[in-house]
Amino acid sequence: MPLEAGLLEILACPACHAPLKEQEAELICTGQGCGLAYPVRDGIPVLLVDEARRPA
Repeated sequence: MPLEAGLLEILACPACHAPLKEQEAELICTGQGCGLAYPVRDGIPVLLVDEARRPA
């Protein structure tokens, strides 16, 4: 389920404050050296660093 258009524009990575991009069921941080992937559950972004997946 895609996020609302305006919502993605105002969201930022809680760890490094870089913009996020939507990819499948996750929001991926675009910051260099960060790359955390935050889950989206039932259309709601879970922007908790403890819940984020580290880059491979």
